[in-house]
Amino acid sequence: MEFVPLGAVASVKSGYAFKSKDWTEGGVPVIKITNVKKGFVSLDGCSFVTEAVAQSAAAFELRPGDILISMTGYIGEVARVRDEGRMLLNQRVGKFSVKNPTRLDNDFLFYCLRDPELKSKFAAHAYGAAQPNISPSLIEQQVIPLPALPIQRRIASVLSAYDDLIKNSQRRIKILEEMARSLYREWFVNFRYPGHEFVPLVSSPLGEIPQGWEVKKVEDSFVVSGGGTPSRKEPEFWDGGKIQWYSPSDLTGAGTMFMDDSGDHITELGLAQSSARMFPPRSVMLTSRATIGAIAVNTEPACTNQGFITCLTNERVPLYFLFYWLTENVPTFQRMASGATFKEISRGVFKTIDFLHPPGNIVEQFESIATPIAETLLSLQRQIQNLRRTRDLLLPRLLSGQIDVEAMAA
Repeated sequence: MEFVPLGAVASVKSGYAFKSKDWTEGGVPVIKITNVKKGFVSLDGCSFVTEAVAQSAAAFELRPGDILISMTGYIGEVARVRDEGRMLLNQRVGKFSVKNPTRLDNDFLFYCLRDPELKSKFAAHAYGAAQPNISPSLIEQQVIPLPALPIQRRIASVLSAYDDLIKNSQRRIKILEEMARSLYREWFVNFRYPGHEFVPLVSSPLGEIPQGWEVKKVEDSFVVSGGGTPSRKEPEFWDGGKIQWYSPSDLTGAGTMFMDDSGDHITELGLAQSSARMFPPRSVMLTSRATIGAIAVNTEPACTNQGFITCLTNERVPLYFLFYWLTENVPTFQRMASGATFKEISRGVFKTIDFLHPPGNIVEQFESIATPIAETLLSLQRQIQNLRRTRDLLLPRLLSGQIDVEAMAA
């Protein structure tokens, strides 16, 4: 197999240097470093420019199939443009151009760039004191394998089959999430629940609500718990730890309804010597500082750092009713947050929020519908995790030739 510098077969060009005055509330989306996410382009938190500005940066408009790489901060993150619509490329995000399609397949290049070994090489060549940076020329100096073009295409085909399965499962998850959330809104926000036609509305601290429904404070509705961080200076608090310990980045990085495991783990001693507190499976974790409003359900006993409010379910406030109440009220939590350095909603403030209690039979009905939807979501989420794990194990073996793709085809 031939090995060549990236620059021999592809070039990298950084995006357009937009000015601070160019940004607007809406318009044409601009892809920044934070929008390059582990293989795909995310429009969450996207910045925008006007049509006039977009025209001046027309040479940096993205096309389906374009391969992007982050060149500052988390360098080496790669994404491929699919069908996200019209977008422009910001500076410090590089775009690859294949020099000779008869020598290098674009899809094969995408998977080459996702090889952990190549990503570590990018990191090793980074420069900068405040945050790591890498230039297009340094990217182009790194070496990639270059098998024959038919083999490149076969490798890309094998790996893209996994990505297609992942994408299909993600699409199903999105539909199911919207179904459950829409049902919650219909019943508990718009008050169009089964039998609502026969129940008059009455005044309450939350405005007009169905007769027989109660408004209580959060502190009178369910238990909330906080978290803490064992000292990083004490290895015995961390080394070999088996207790799941969540930080907000676990939730924001995953973006999933359920969390099977945390990025860090602590020991029993670390738990005992900190303000972290264990809570049972199927509790609801809410990030409460800096990034306020990331929400997830833990599937195993766990604890968190101090950047969370964890909500414990009970018979009257069961899991999915609580989860969707939290999801629906994120703007309220953000509005009630305070702080100079970063915004935070404290447990004390959180406990004072009004919580609406419908009759138990209506909550039970909702839970009976939401539970199978959520369990399907969890199953799909785990399928995606398994597919990613298998794909990521295959990737370096296919690129190195350890696995014979021609034998796989046979």
